[in-house]
Amino acid sequence: MSTQYETRYASSPKAVKKYDTKELREEFLIDNLMQPGKINLTYSHYDRYIAGSAVPLKPLKLENIDPLKSPYFLERRELGIINAGASGTVEVDGESYTLEHKDALYIGMGIKEVIFKSNDVTKPAKFYLNSAPAHRNYPTKKVSLAEANKLELGSLETANHRTVNQMIIGGVITSCQLQMGMTELKAGSVWNTMPAHVHDRRMEIYFYMDVPEGQSVCHFMGQPQETRHIWMQNHEAVISPPWSIHCGAGTSNYTFIWGMAGENLDYTDMDTAKITELR
Repeated sequence: MSTQYETRYASSPKAVKKYDTKELREEFLIDNLMQPGKINLTYSHYDRYIAGSAVPLKPLKLENIDPLKSPYFLERRELGIINAGASGTVEVDGESYTLEHKDALYIGMGIKEVIFKSNDVTKPAKFYLNSAPAHRNYPTKKVSLAEANKLELGSLETANHRTVNQMIIGGVITSCQLQMGMTELKAGSVWNTMPAHVHDRRMEIYFYMDVPEGQSVCHFMGQPQETRHIWMQNHEAVISPPWSIHCGAGTSNYTFIWGMAGENLDYTDMDTAKITELR
């Protein structure tokens, strides 16, 4: 079986205050992604969100996993994919979609078969996957990086000049609750998502990529008055509970994919924490 999975349970902010570094990483860091020839999934009890990866050296079929208790993976789910590797193809119930580097694909509820392929196995595709529960079917749709809704935020003066590429989001794609996009930091900028915020009606997962060899990203989480940090490497992801901030600073510029799900689809629904009040 090429599909492997693990389950992560929800943690309260009161409990997280007492976690040491090892416990914090075990609960929130996803560090088994982008393994050649495998599909790896992490099932989080925050909004029943799934994050994972598929790196096909030969065709890989998205197989069902036991926690879903369903006959096939997308019976009651939707799926978002962003390609962090070389050119690849995703077959969706027999229809093929080619994803170049940083292209995205949304797949709606009810699709029975999803197959991942690399167009050149010596330079494999690296598909990053997010999935959330769904209540109805919306059409499968590809969004290239060029077609993303782009927001230019921050500045070099505050070390957070970045382009936010909104890809699976209202106005670009219609989904039930899944939203995904990709933020690219400019050279000389290292901070993402500043000022930090929480959104109590949505959880989020960050996947860090384009982190140069020998460099790292320090991801900050926790309640605004009780923050913690997790040092992260290239192609690692981190779970962000609804009560937690989610921001980071790298030792170089980098890219990260954000994915979220929850009660509402309003991208601007957030409670901002002043930078000078973070603890």
